[in-house]
Amino acid sequence: MLNLHRLTLLRELDRRGTLAEVARVLNYSPSAISHQLAQLEKEAGVRLLEPVGRRVKLTTAAERLVEHTNEVLAVLDLAEAELAASTPTVGGVLRVTAFHSALVSILPTALTLLGGRHPELRVEVYERAIPDAFDGLAAHLYDLVLGDQWPDEPDPVPAGMERQELFADPLLLALPASWPDHGTPEDLSALADAPWAIDPEYLPGGRWVRHMLAGHGVVPRVLADTDDPLLQAHLVRTGHAAAVIPSLLVGPFLDETRALPLPGDPARRLYTAVREGQTGHPAVRAFRAALASAARRESPDL
Repeated sequence: MLNLHRLTLLRELDRRGTLAEVARVLNYSPSAISHQLAQLEKEAGVRLLEPVGRRVKLTTAAERLVEHTNEVLAVLDLAEAELAASTPTVGGVLRVTAFHSALVSILPTALTLLGGRHPELRVEVYERAIPDAFDGLAAHLYDLVLGDQWPDEPDPVPAGMERQELFADPLLLALPASWPDHGTPEDLSALADAPWAIDPEYLPGGRWVRHMLAGHGVVPRVLADTDDPLLQAHLVRTGHAAAVIPSLLVGPFLDETRALPLPGDPARRLYTAVREGQTGHPAVRAFRAALASAARRESPDL
């Protein structure tokens, strides 16, 4: 019989392309991955890998085997969800990935609510960026992704995943209270010479802020190129920089500053995503319900 664990390693090799990358993601050594795949070849009785220079590629038989593995894993997801739904309590372990601003805003409240409602459910939280979070979700390293989608960004959720909207989180212009008051920022050109704290350009938020400012003729003078929203907020609060801050962070972290609406009232969209077979899992449903309650508590206007 074919070993399911080894089949998943073959599947990951198909997705990631190299033994080294599979080993990195799954925290194995490349030699261990190679050994397991050699054992799978013996079980299958056919050649699964062929060398191409210093790398390997899947044979046609291996590609078909990966297709069957995807089907098996999808069925197992459904079976696991059905079994969990047959028990009277919500328990087990739910592995969640989230981004920084969610970790310091709504997630702690959601965990508190969840602990009261379902004390037998244990949640493990991992801070992961997109697309690493979805890579891990597809590899069954995680069970749920809490993500955000910035304006004009393509849907980051891959095929085979089920997305559920959480809410739209308005993006605000945060300015130090000590800076001159230019009124409603319909024209951001007044901030052309201001220092800014912005996400790095390789991140969706960093790209969007730079593009938005460019539309107003502003090339930002970047004081802090950082993906830490609390550092951005602190630099605003201490009078050193302007920043675009999600409204979730304004109340707890931007006291004694001015938070103003941006032209067009842009917002990022928060969502959760799971593998399609896990949509009905009681732990997933319980976590999503707690997260929605936490969002209403932290942002009553939502």
